[in-house]
Amino acid sequence: MSRIGKKPVPVVDGAKVSVSGRVIDVEGPKGKLSFEHRPEITVAVSEDGNEVVVTRGDDERTSRAFHGLTRAIINNMVEGVTKGYEKKLEIVGVGYLAAISGDTLQLRVGYANELHRKIPTGLTVTCPDQTHVVIQGCDKQSVGQFAAEIRALRKPEPYKGKGVRYQGEQVKIKAGKSATK
Repeated sequence: MSRIGKKPVPVVDGAKVSVSGRVIDVEGPKGKLSFEHRPEITVAVSEDGNEVVVTRGDDERTSRAFHGLTRAIINNMVEGVTKGYEKKLEIVGVGYLAAISGDTLQLRVGYANELHRKIPTGLTVTCPDQTHVVIQGCDKQSVGQFAAEIRALRKPEPYKGKGVRYQGEQVKIKAGKSATK
């Protein structure tokens, strides 16, 4: 049996979980999320509403795989609507900067043109200064996806370390051509 799947999901204060058919709705102070689970899995909320139990009908390979996955997604939803998720990016390089204009993130990262990315709905993006970007939201997947898309615009290069990186990310710097002499 799945070690993760058999643990009940605790519903913290401020979050409300409701199940109707295969759709799970989680509502809290940070927002509202919805998820439709697979038919192999059964989700039930306890009588007092303070925990969610995920079970599976059989021991097929796909059922076992989706058992733990469904529990993890529900746990992330509960955590997201109560605490929220946050990713921090830092921009390293001379003349590299970020700014927010309306619902668009503008990046100047060494290309001839400025890069513009529309901020998805449900996310809050701020720039405390020109070299840092903070992405916040209640959906773990969309926060991580948008942060990864921004980082992919100019990944940190291995010779000078210039580019967009996650805060605290270690970039391994290679020795250049002159180091071989």
